[in-house]
Amino acid sequence: MNLFTRKLGIDLGTANTLVFVPGRGVVLNEPSVVAVSKGTNKVLAVGVAAKQMVGRTPDNIVAYRPMKDGVIADYRVTEAMLRYFISKALGVWNIWKPEVLLSVPVGVTSNERRAVVEAALRAGARAAFVVKEPILAAIGAGIPIHEPAGHMVVDIGGGTTDVAVISLGGMVASTSVKCAGNKFDQSIADYIKKTFNLVVGEKMAENIKIAIGSAIPVAEHEELTLAIRGRDFVTGLPRTTDMRTNDVVKAIGRELREVVRAMRDVLQETPPELAADIIDRGIILTGGSSLLRNFPELILRRTGVKAALAKDPLFCVAKGTGLALQHLDAYKKSIVAKR
Repeated sequence: MNLFTRKLGIDLGTANTLVFVPGRGVVLNEPSVVAVSKGTNKVLAVGVAAKQMVGRTPDNIVAYRPMKDGVIADYRVTEAMLRYFISKALGVWNIWKPEVLLSVPVGVTSNERRAVVEAALRAGARAAFVVKEPILAAIGAGIPIHEPAGHMVVDIGGGTTDVAVISLGGMVASTSVKCAGNKFDQSIADYIKKTFNLVVGEKMAENIKIAIGSAIPVAEHEELTLAIRGRDFVTGLPRTTDMRTNDVVKAIGRELREVVRAMRDVLQETPPELAADIIDRGIILTGGSSLLRNFPELILRRTGVKAALAKDPLFCVAKGTGLALQHLDAYKKSIVAKR
C-alpha cells in the first residue's frame, strides 16, 4: 500500500453524510442537502449552509436532497456533494486521490450500487468500495461479526431502515424498508395538519420528533409538551398551538409498525441456531432515528426480544467504514470493490 494513499469512509445517508478518517475519527457530519440555482444549474451551497435554506429559498434557488430512500436520486448533484465533502475532509493537503469506502442500504440493486461507486470516482476518489449498511453498523458498534454466532442489527436512518442478522462476517437474513426518520417527520406534519389545522415545515416536524417524541404512549404525568408554530390552514395566518408526546405516538404509529414488521420478518427467516443467539444477545439498534424515546421497549413488546442502543448510534456506520478501511482484507467478503 502506498504511504500517500489517503483513506476516507463515507456514510452517505438520506438525511446526513458523515465522513470518517482513520486515526482522526468522524471529521465531518453535515446534512445531505445541496442548494442549486435554477437558471444556471450552479451549486450554491452544500451541507449545513444548504440545509438552512430548505423551505426558505426564493423561486430561483432549489434546495435538493440528492439521496432518496438511501439511494442516489439525482446523480449530478450527489457527485457535487461528494466532491465537496471529500475535499473538505482532506483539507489543503489534497494532492493524493483518496480510497473511499461508502455505505449502501441492504436493498440496493446492482445499478444503484454502481451509481454510488461511479459518483465517488468522478468526485475524485482513486478507488471506491461499497459495503452494506448493517455490516458497517455492526462493525462500528463493536460487534465481532466474524464469530460463528448470530447478531441482529437494525439501522434506522433518515430514508431506510435496514435489518440484518449477521454471522461469520456475512448477512444470513436481511431486509430493508423505505420507512425511517423522514417518514416519521412527514407523518407528524400530516397529523398536525389534520388535527390542529396547522401547516408546519419539515424542520419543525423533525424538532417535534426529537423534543417530545416517543415510540410508545407514556403516562399523563410523563408527557412532554411543545409549542408548535406554523401557518393556520384556514386563515393562512401564523399561529401557535401545543402538542404533547402522545400526539406524536399517534402520528407515527403506522410507521413504527412497519419498522417492527421488518424486524419480525427477518426474525422469522433466521435459522433456529442463530435465533437462539439473538434471544441471548438482544437486538442492536443504530442510526439516528433509533434515538426515539422508548424504542427498545416497543421492540421488546412487539417481538419478545430485548433491544439496546449501540454506543453513539449516529456514528456507528461511519465508524464501521473507517474500521473496514483499516482491515480491508478481513472484510473482503462483505466488500464490493471498484477501481
